[in-house]
Amino acid sequence: MFNDSPSPDPLASAPALTRTAAQTLAEQLAARFADRIRDRLLAPGARLPSVRQCAAQHGLNPSTVVAAYDLLLAQGLVLAQRNRGYFVRDRAPLRESLAARPEGAAQPNTHPEIVQPLAAPVNAAALIRGMFQPAGSRPQPGMGAFPPDWMASTFMQAAVRRVTTPQALADSSLRYGEPLGDGHLRRVLADRLQGMGLPVGPQHIITTVGATHALDIVSRTLLKPGDCVMVEEPGWAVEFARLAAMGMRILPVPRGPAGPDLAVMARYCEAHAPKLFVSVSVLHNPTGYCLSPGSAHRVLQLAQQHDFCVVEDDTYGHIAPEHATRMSVLDGLQRTIYVSGFAKILAPNWRVGYLAAPAAWVERLLDTKLLTTLTTPSLLERALAHCIEQGQLRRHAERIRTRLDAARTRSTRLALAAGCRFVSEPAGLFGWVDTGVDTEALSQRMLDEGILIAPGALFHAARAPSTLMRINFATTQDTAFWGVYRRLVAG
Repeated sequence: MFNDSPSPDPLASAPALTRTAAQTLAEQLAARFADRIRDRLLAPGARLPSVRQCAAQHGLNPSTVVAAYDLLLAQGLVLAQRNRGYFVRDRAPLRESLAARPEGAAQPNTHPEIVQPLAAPVNAAALIRGMFQPAGSRPQPGMGAFPPDWMASTFMQAAVRRVTTPQALADSSLRYGEPLGDGHLRRVLADRLQGMGLPVGPQHIITTVGATHALDIVSRTLLKPGDCVMVEEPGWAVEFARLAAMGMRILPVPRGPAGPDLAVMARYCEAHAPKLFVSVSVLHNPTGYCLSPGSAHRVLQLAQQHDFCVVEDDTYGHIAPEHATRMSVLDGLQRTIYVSGFAKILAPNWRVGYLAAPAAWVERLLDTKLLTTLTTPSLLERALAHCIEQGQLRRHAERIRTRLDAARTRSTRLALAAGCRFVSEPAGLFGWVDTGVDTEALSQRMLDEGILIAPGALFHAARAPSTLMRINFATTQDTAFWGVYRRLVAG
């Protein structure tokens, strides 16, 4: 039976702990941690605050905190390590399923530079789950997208109405669409990519259920468990987790202002023969860096020399500077696959993405798409094609960029005033800042205030303490968040 009552907001400010007849203070504190563990807002491997810290934060006696942690131990949610503290327990089924490698997979890792596949899935859990939590009224600096009011428009509804006439519904909804994706959208996308200098036709493009699905199609087509994949670090936590869950051996490549560390890439190529390099060339997440032409050329030379494929994720291309360097353009789509989508700029829930690939790879990639989703929603693809063709998406993106420029200026000023140091020059949607404190511990205190942040540990393939934090410029441009931040850091 379904419960129609609204569920509690896990990001709402946590109520003060108060002794009641129904629950002791220890039971209330244990229940609060248990909820966060189950919602993955406390990821496996995360360390709970020390008994002394937790007691001070909540105004409790240390013995009450010990009793709460004992309850969590009894529930199997945490582990106690002598002289180290309490840690969220990893779930055995996940570990066992990942540990069961298929026959022929690589043997256990003997190279310290390769990140073991078990490390990454738990790293990303909190961030992934947080994407789906109700935002509430508080600013959410950990958001990975623009606030909904920024993306609100009237042209999207009009486009949907245009393609959902009775005849269109009958034509499109009662049978599977084109395997490659809606032909009209692919033609529009080909025109757009040609305008960027990418030599593609509609036959090179496959539509997908978002950019993440496009990345997944590429991985499932070109890789097998045990293959080595180079991924920029810091980088998108979901990509680390996705590749690790597939049994790939992750080679983290440090990302700098001009691009990936070429010396590290060359070393990896000689030692591990990687099959793939995944890169966010433009407005890299989380640093905001853009690839330089020189670095792009050198990466492509390495790809040619060592026979690996480059997957270029251009998720943030809609807000990128004009004439930003893209490897797929320089390469002419020979060893590169271009991936993008519209979730960040237009409609996250439409889940319309795409990839553009060399002609020789299209059929293999299409087979994988058909095996995983059969088809993609052609009605939404046609609506999107209309928005692009009529110039509405372009004008919408221009408004977003103008608004973001102003927000970035305000947010940067507030971050600096709060004592943060920018590790990279502020650009794009995200800022990469050094707080001087353990941001994973800070994230738990922020949750008590109903605020979700993105601690630096989430953007590394292997879990490690970090003082870094990714902020969303669109949601940190007022004083509300920074007031809470300063209070908690000072405390």
